[in-house]
Amino acid sequence: MSIIITPEITLKAIQNRNINTMSEWLGIEFIEVCEAYLVAKMPVDHRTTQPLGVVNGGAFCALAETVGSMAANLCIDRSKYVALGLDINANHIRSANKGWVYGKAVPLHLGKSTQVWEIKITDDNEKLCCISRLTMSVIEIKK
Repeated sequence: MSIIITPEITLKAIQNRNINTMSEWLGIEFIEVCEAYLVAKMPVDHRTTQPLGVVNGGAFCALAETVGSMAANLCIDRSKYVALGLDINANHIRSANKGWVYGKAVPLHLGKSTQVWEIKITDDNEKLCCISRLTMSVIEIKK
């Protein structure tokens, strides 16, 4: 795919958009931005695990939607459009019980009114823990 995220976007600017949000509460940090994908990490700790001590499936979905939604909005003219989540699904492949998990959002489809993103979530050993597909609706901002 061609350039989707403009090079002038910085990690600091992306991180600043998440101040005082659920993403900040969960400890999600954006760690890599390039023209073709976006990566964020989330700690495996008391905020993201279920009683058995492994990452809660909802936390995997929160990471997937956070990184996918941010990537979607970095691909559009935000003065005219906004991308909003329309559908998310997730297949939980492997549990994670320590360290960090990493979500990498890659576009599958970048259309005028919809976008589809694949988000692979891996652990510190690069083992696949969850794979998610996020569909975004691109809506024109009414002025």
